[in-house]
Amino acid sequence: MQLLVHGGAGTEPDEPEPRREVLDEAAAAGARERSVVDAVERAVRVLEDSPRFNAGVGSAVQSDGAIRTDAGIMTHRRDVGAVCSVPGVAHAVSAARVVMEETPHVLLSGERAAELAGAYGVETGVDCWSERTRKRWDDLEAPEGGPREQLAWLEERFGESDPGGRDREGESTDDGTDHDTVGAVARAGDRLAAATSTGGRWLALAGRVGDVPQVGSGYYCCPEAAVSATGAGEDIARTTLSRRAADHIGDGRNARKACEAAIEEFEELTGSTAGVIAADGDGGLGSAFNSSAMQTARAER
Repeated sequence: MQLLVHGGAGTEPDEPEPRREVLDEAAAAGARERSVVDAVERAVRVLEDSPRFNAGVGSAVQSDGAIRTDAGIMTHRRDVGAVCSVPGVAHAVSAARVVMEETPHVLLSGERAAELAGAYGVETGVDCWSERTRKRWDDLEAPEGGPREQLAWLEERFGESDPGGRDREGESTDDGTDHDTVGAVARAGDRLAAATSTGGRWLALAGRVGDVPQVGSGYYCCPEAAVSATGAGEDIARTTLSRRAADHIGDGRNARKACEAAIEEFEELTGSTAGVIAADGDGGLGSAFNSSAMQTARAER
């Protein structure tokens, strides 16, 4: 079993060593599993349990003061499941696996996704606030009213009406603090799997769904490659970043070179920051990013 995990592409973390320890723990835990699906789910669950990342406990808060989680999981056979805008579910990756294995669907959303997850043993009604996110929210003068009022508040405060995007002059508004999305890729023989999980963008408009649960954007897997992405979500979705990296592997590049090519194309197209990790069918693991930092960890067993 080969496993590679990431803790998001963004600015340099304030406490890199404790975060790295959690990433190492996640990689080791995943590598001990017998199947690639178990491996990526287990690794991501460890990261969702840590308030140091923007997934599960410690997820970002949307403009109405609610936390909603997203995740996606996929295998080399193109079995796939995803959830988005799920309240009260810290282990969104496990909810996504339920969609993949127990339904004929690809993506479920909101309360119904939480209901389904609960019916198959995933814990629901979880308090996903952390001490850090609670303090950050309490320090704000939160917006009141409906979507129009919330958008006006966001525009006035941050100079943008599209959280995670660009201001009126076309400049990126990403500061890297909300990009602690987590993900994992695994390979065992000819079997591959990828998974990504997030709490989304801090103070995004309530109901916003980014790249993470979208197949080919936040994650992708096929017989040649497994990929997980992180970064500027709207731009990752616009350019289907994970699928780009997988296509480069399909064209003959190894995992590292494929990630580098995908990030280079992404920056040329969008000017935004992102990172990707990948596993190829030949046993290669690789990563690339154009942000200030992206912590990763790997394990093999």
